[in-house]
Amino acid sequence: MLEVLEMTPPPPPPPQPRRHQPRGGGRKQPLQSSVAQPKAEAPQQPPPDGGKRCAGKRRGGRGRARPAEGPRPAPGPAVEPATRAVIGPPVPSKGLSFCRRPGFGTVGARCVVKANHFLAEIPDKDLTQYDVKITPEVTSRCVNRAIIAELVRLYRESDLGMRLPAYDGRKSLYTAGALPFDAREFVVRLTDEDSGTGVPPREREYRVVIKFAARADLHHLRQFIAGRQADAPQEAVQVLDIVLRELASQRYVAIGRSFYSPDIRRPQRLGDGLQSWCGFYQSLRPTQMGLSLNIDMSSTAFIEALPVIDFVAQILGKDVMSRPLSDANRIKIKKALRGVKVEVTHRENVRRKYRISGVTAQPTHELIFPIDDQMNMKSVVEYFKEMYGFTIQQSHLPCLMVGNQKKANYLPMEACKIVEGQRYTKRLNEKQITSLLKVTCQRPREKEMDILQTVHQNGYDQDPYAKEFGINISEKLTSVEARVLPAPWLKYHDAGKEKECLPQVGQWNMVNKKVINGGKVSHWACINFSRSVQETTARGFCQELAQMCQISGMEFNSEPVLPIYSARPDQVAKALKHVYNVALHKLKGKELELLLAILPDNNGALYGDIKRICETDLGLISQCCLTKHVFKISKQYLANVSLKINVKMGGRNTVLVDALSWRIPLVSDIPTIIFGADVTHPETGEDSSPSIAAVVASQDWPEVTKYAGLVCAQAHRQELIQDLYKTWHDPQRGTVTGGMVRELLISFRKATGQKPQRIIFYRDGVSEGQFYQVLLYELDAIRKACASLEPNYQPPVTFVVVQKRHHTRLFANNHKDRSSMDKSGNILPGTVVDSKICHPTEFDFYLCSHAGIQGTSRPAHYHVLWDENNFSADEMQTLTNNLCYTYARCTRSVSVVPPAYYAHLAAFRARFYMEPELSENHTSKSSSGTNGTSVKPL
Repeated sequence: MLEVLEMTPPPPPPPQPRRHQPRGGGRKQPLQSSVAQPKAEAPQQPPPDGGKRCAGKRRGGRGRARPAEGPRPAPGPAVEPATRAVIGPPVPSKGLSFCRRPGFGTVGARCVVKANHFLAEIPDKDLTQYDVKITPEVTSRCVNRAIIAELVRLYRESDLGMRLPAYDGRKSLYTAGALPFDAREFVVRLTDEDSGTGVPPREREYRVVIKFAARADLHHLRQFIAGRQADAPQEAVQVLDIVLRELASQRYVAIGRSFYSPDIRRPQRLGDGLQSWCGFYQSLRPTQMGLSLNIDMSSTAFIEALPVIDFVAQILGKDVMSRPLSDANRIKIKKALRGVKVEVTHRENVRRKYRISGVTAQPTHELIFPIDDQMNMKSVVEYFKEMYGFTIQQSHLPCLMVGNQKKANYLPMEACKIVEGQRYTKRLNEKQITSLLKVTCQRPREKEMDILQTVHQNGYDQDPYAKEFGINISEKLTSVEARVLPAPWLKYHDAGKEKECLPQVGQWNMVNKKVINGGKVSHWACINFSRSVQETTARGFCQELAQMCQISGMEFNSEPVLPIYSARPDQVAKALKHVYNVALHKLKGKELELLLAILPDNNGALYGDIKRICETDLGLISQCCLTKHVFKISKQYLANVSLKINVKMGGRNTVLVDALSWRIPLVSDIPTIIFGADVTHPETGEDSSPSIAAVVASQDWPEVTKYAGLVCAQAHRQELIQDLYKTWHDPQRGTVTGGMVRELLISFRKATGQKPQRIIFYRDGVSEGQFYQVLLYELDAIRKACASLEPNYQPPVTFVVVQKRHHTRLFANNHKDRSSMDKSGNILPGTVVDSKICHPTEFDFYLCSHAGIQGTSRPAHYHVLWDENNFSADEMQTLTNNLCYTYARCTRSVSVVPPAYYAHLAAFRARFYMEPELSENHTSKSSSGTNGTSVKPL
């Protein structure tokens, strides 16, 4: 069950959630604070129009072909008097503290694993922070670093008192000990060769003001790591992190927390002018064992440093380059090259750099421009021949436009080369993604060796900045005590030969088993969108699938309502509506229950179109199958598809034996609802698309296997889920309450006949920096949703954040011991770690609940932010691991708890419901409150 809620303006900032009570006492006590609480900081809200953003005006119009002028820097502020400050012990965030660890888990077979965390010993001395102001202001961190590097070179031995400072590239400078002054202004001169704007090389003068800001007291950091202080002193950790990043920032291309270089490993071509660069991720984190440096391997796509003509040939093909470009190809090239930095190659030793702003509509041989105020004209071909002695060979191709639109330069493609080290930020195509995955997919042993080699190559023991600040980094992976949790017993239907099953190494199969609750399909049809699949082949596949559904325990009619219908992919809407209407007529008003669709292997937007039309126009359940599976029918594939069909039709595949025997702690004793929630954001560059929030919740108890879901669009890049609870004014009914949590609580009561007495909320996709904001806002929404149903209805809530986008990896202690690994060489499913590399005081753990298939398994990181149900470590870890065996779509335990997984799938599916408006540049407004897109309800 999946519904779409229309986006509404977000509610006002919530009041403060009540303080967390200490463990013990069983029943929940009212959450109250004995101290006056500061006002909660309002979470970032979209504008009051419901999330509409104004699109920036685009400057158009053609101008003269002339050198582009760089931006005139703004004058910097005057030096302010220095004020002394000390970064003291942090105050608990806004009066709300996260759940403390209730103890360590003991369940499971003990073992030792290795983690890619390296112990960092920190100095006794205090660190000093200085504010940096550079005038004229510079936006490039690269240029900022060059300015400070020159300042250190000139003044280190004199004014800086031999200190070697670390710099964050923006506004802060850090030293080990104080500088000889509180505030001072320096003058630095740089030859600005690489501005990327086409400005000729010239010397620029910068005034740099360095002013004392604060002392970072490492005593509080040590207290926090020892568990004697609740809140992390983030400033101190940040300073040390910047120090350890300083040398890498000078050596490599820094992107986020990762560093890349073509020298770390040979770049691999990804196609269409892109290549993968290898690099490493680096982050300093406070853990139970002390400060830990987390190092992981990383790869991303860069634009290959090719002559522009070769780059274009890779995208379009060399045969296309021999004739003038069509409009479609010119637009394709314009999109690929816009924003890319190039250097000219037609001027011998002069290598000026420019950033491409566009591509000319005319070929080069048609381009002319005025050479003086009398508007005497000259062609681009003549200009380059006379000025530089450069003959343009491919004058049938367009020119590159550099600089801004009003003062654009024309550059022939063959006179330019792409500058090295530019990350590709647009979406990769399927082929490029496959190629990148091949590069990044490493077996555990290979990845472990690469990480160790990276740590060795980084040479932290020889790093002058680490030495200056007294930081020592271990070169050994951290050995961690772990436990392997037992797999749960699963219940199947008594009609099968195997009524119960104990998974082995995270997997099992459907042989001799029948689903515990089989769905029923009486009326179904099939549409074949694949040219290569003949009708007889399609019919044979459908018969095999129907038979597998019957074997699995479903009631499935062997014959379709009408013969298999073949259609072209570009006629998808017409074909779906035709089959729907013919079936409706034949069934005398009864509707189709299931539509099978056979798709080409490379189907572009077809899959999304089918799902959107079936789910928002026709109200049809659909199952798509790729051509390759139709030709090569495997029993395993058919079994997996039959499982998907069964749950789509309202059936249940399997249930935990412990659930049926009422033995799951803090779930089986009273009616419990388990939520999963996620927010997916549009890709980089899609600045008008909304974010999609999805919430799912269990609809059966005590089984906790069936889930219903709701999705809604909300403001672009808004992480807080706006529609968990909402109120609005209705002219007839007055104030109306609604929202996703409220609807799902009502749905649970209808399905089970009972109202939930306990809520467990798994929240996916939240970064550490957003923990407080998300908990504050969403816990309050859950409370309001409950209270809106019944006065004083406040079931206890446990709020758990699930993270997959982290860089902790766990490796077997001995790669020769096969009993400690799965087939892929990864740690065993059920491996849990809650010590040493985890948070010093808070309730978190790493759980690898799945068996690896290829590459290195990534454990999920669970962080219990709020717990009114008083889970012990064993109860929370065992429940989470056991739930991973109830995922409905395969016979494997999955890597993340199913409610969070289903929420992610629901949010991803809802992207297909987005309907782009006709306006190409997204200036129109829509009912969903987001520029250029609307969300269709189901």
